[in-house]
Amino acid sequence: MCNTPHPTLQPANSRAADYAHVWHPYTRRSTLRDEALPIIVRGEGCHLIDAEGRRYLDAIASWWCVNLGHGRPEIITAITRQAERLQHSILGNLTHPGAIDLAGRLARLMPTPDRHVLFASDGSSAVEQAVKIAIQYRANIGQLQRTRLACLEGAYHGDTLGAMALGYLESFHKPYRSHLFPAITLPFPDCRPDCGNACGADCFTPARNILDEHADSLTAVIVEPLLQGASGMRIYGEAWLRALARWCREHDVMLILDEIATGMGRTGEWFAFNRAGIDPDIVCVGKGLSGGYLPISATIVRDAMYDTFSDLPVDHTLQHGHTFCGNPLAVAASCAALELYENGVIAGVSAKGDRLAKALEPARNHPRVANVRSLGLMTALTLKAETTNSTGTTLPHRIRRRLVASGVLLRPLGSVVYVMPPLVIADDDMQQLADGIISALDTP
Repeated sequence: MCNTPHPTLQPANSRAADYAHVWHPYTRRSTLRDEALPIIVRGEGCHLIDAEGRRYLDAIASWWCVNLGHGRPEIITAITRQAERLQHSILGNLTHPGAIDLAGRLARLMPTPDRHVLFASDGSSAVEQAVKIAIQYRANIGQLQRTRLACLEGAYHGDTLGAMALGYLESFHKPYRSHLFPAITLPFPDCRPDCGNACGADCFTPARNILDEHADSLTAVIVEPLLQGASGMRIYGEAWLRALARWCREHDVMLILDEIATGMGRTGEWFAFNRAGIDPDIVCVGKGLSGGYLPISATIVRDAMYDTFSDLPVDHTLQHGHTFCGNPLAVAASCAALELYENGVIAGVSAKGDRLAKALEPARNHPRVANVRSLGLMTALTLKAETTNSTGTTLPHRIRRRLVASGVLLRPLGSVVYVMPPLVIADDDMQQLADGIISALDTP
């Protein structure tokens, strides 16, 4: 059986079998030999538990998606009940109650409910759908010259080819550069996250100058709102996002927001764009949509765009879809997760975020820390440049290993050590997490 370790395999044998056959994402192969990987067999609340019974605090919500914690009976029950009735059914010329329910719920979470929802299985696919919809929309209405897309420098929108073109990170994607379509890149906003434009400076000017130059050929701009994740948890201000939304509206350019990491309450609101008070044209969601229990994502599109994809008198059907689009099990998990988010979880995020930031405040004065920043229930520390030690390992890597040994799981992004725990994390777990990080900063 694949859901539990084979009874004859001890942890050492399991690790050997893992090394022989499992390709670990975003993982240096040397680390697979240097350290004994935890073999996770169970999840409970904010903890993962390995085959030897050790508990680990899941400080990054298992890549930013298990927002509601592990083992929630409400979600497990919803999946189980759905599995007894219907496990899968395509959405091509068919439908099912769960897809209808979830699409309606997502539409009603938007500033106006006049939206249609195209489901997929992961964040990259949701972004790819958004890009294809934006491009074909222009063709549908006869604006064939408007085919270009703009994105932010340092963005990350996934690892499929289209998503890479709009979120090119040299350290991730260099071998594929020649295969990516050219995008217009805007400079990362040079503004404080809490500015609110109180300083009177127009931080949007550098981006505006570039956008003005390409306004006639642009179909859409895509950004991660307020928080860039994979490039180092970089935060920018709401005023900049509002200025971008205003420019897009004035120039009939679609605004696509990648809320895959920031959505579902991470910033203290349902979506990061709610903090800026804007109304995007397309919103991509994923990760925490199902609470991280099953793969599902969605592309939420204005009806004004959807209505151009009719087939009469000319066929403009969107010839795009995924096998597991709107899978009933994933949809059931998502509907249960949305109810949990709505019933108090999101309302408590801002206070929890403040407590986490306060607990990590002592790190600001550590000689190895360049800066500390927070947004919602996310806090990140950028470490000062430092040479590797005598073992040849970097400080972030050594910090990660020390924390694993103490029962905390996280994964630095280059020189950035960040925490993005489940939204339901308890105060004592937050304090343990903060104390562990501050102590680990002194790692030799």
